[in-house]
Amino acid sequence: MSRYLLTRRSTLGLALASWLSLTTPMTANIAIAATGAQPWSDIEANAKGQTVYFNAWGGGERINAYLRWVGEQVQTQYGVKLVHVKVADIAETIARVRGEVAAGKRNNGSTDLMWVNGENFATLKREGLLFGPFAQALPNFVHVDTAGKPTTLKDFGETTGGLESPWGMAQLTFYADRQLLPTPPRNAQELAQLAAKQPGRITYPRPPEFHGTTFLKQLLLELNPQRTWLDQPVTDAAFKQATAPLWTYLDALHPNLWRSGQQFPTSVAQIAQGVSDRSLLLGLTFNPVEASAEVAAGKLPVSTYSYQHTGGTIGNTHFVAIPTNANAPQGAQVVANFLLSPLAQARKSDIRVWGDPTVLDLQSLDAAGQAAFAAATSGNTGGALANTAPTLGEPHVSWVGALETAWIQRYGQ
Repeated sequence: MSRYLLTRRSTLGLALASWLSLTTPMTANIAIAATGAQPWSDIEANAKGQTVYFNAWGGGERINAYLRWVGEQVQTQYGVKLVHVKVADIAETIARVRGEVAAGKRNNGSTDLMWVNGENFATLKREGLLFGPFAQALPNFVHVDTAGKPTTLKDFGETTGGLESPWGMAQLTFYADRQLLPTPPRNAQELAQLAAKQPGRITYPRPPEFHGTTFLKQLLLELNPQRTWLDQPVTDAAFKQATAPLWTYLDALHPNLWRSGQQFPTSVAQIAQGVSDRSLLLGLTFNPVEASAEVAAGKLPVSTYSYQHTGGTIGNTHFVAIPTNANAPQGAQVVANFLLSPLAQARKSDIRVWGDPTVLDLQSLDAAGQAAFAAATSGNTGGALANTAPTLGEPHVSWVGALETAWIQRYGQ
């Protein structure tokens, strides 16, 4: 059966996509077969013996070790060889895929699976460089929490349309040392008040560093009760109106920041070091269990705790996607499905392994799956987040570049 069959679903198949997420693997196979697409059993059979080149960030040893374990599992269970191609920026991979497609390499590209989200996904989708839709047809997609975690279906304002499979969750989270800051600021205004009372002891990374830009988006959402325009592609008029309260806020905040807002850290690691040596009062991360991992590693004091703003903090999902010219699309789907398995998701949630939050609805799992998560997260105690806040959806992806450019023009000299 053609490896491109899944890229040409019938209208009926598209209509059934959301229904498939509610089926069992057996009924999913029947539904896929009914639309003329490849049954999952055939995908697994064709995947055997394939090599999947997975382009993913290679800068984290815990993540690299986790992917080595994934490779061992898919080789043993499915006969698929996984090669982690370590990249610094997935945009490099996208440029290579674009060049290969332009050169006529339609079914023998060098990349089979990519770790993507946000602007990179929007680029791939816009340029027609993605295989699929495939995500909702993965047997393990039935356990994805699409209701409680709607960002599993919408990536920075872009509907995924089954062109990428959710892999992990992220949400802006702050942390502090309880001995220094027993009561944290719970919104943007309280943060500004704390900075005024404790000048020089709060900061954020310099945009366009990812966490710095995320902090700006958090403020943008908090300072704009009317957020509908943020869900739409940015326009000059909307940008001017939406960012006016943000610039007013930052103009007042910056003089009270570390180094009077004249300099900004280049990374969250630099801020974490400041929290550790007590020169800074609070740090920020996009992983709600990051502080727990750092406490367990002895890099943050045991009196550290995590918190989120009560009105919610910005969050998103990261995904895996298959290029349209993948050489091993069946193997890539098998790997993507394994990444959604309770076994793989539970292991990923363990701070001793990675500490990346799951995309699954734990209530949908059987007793064995729930037990696996209970065991994996039993060590996530020190630095833990006591109460989670609502997840605020990302502004449309087009706001990111506009926001970073404007910040650099105002404060980046």
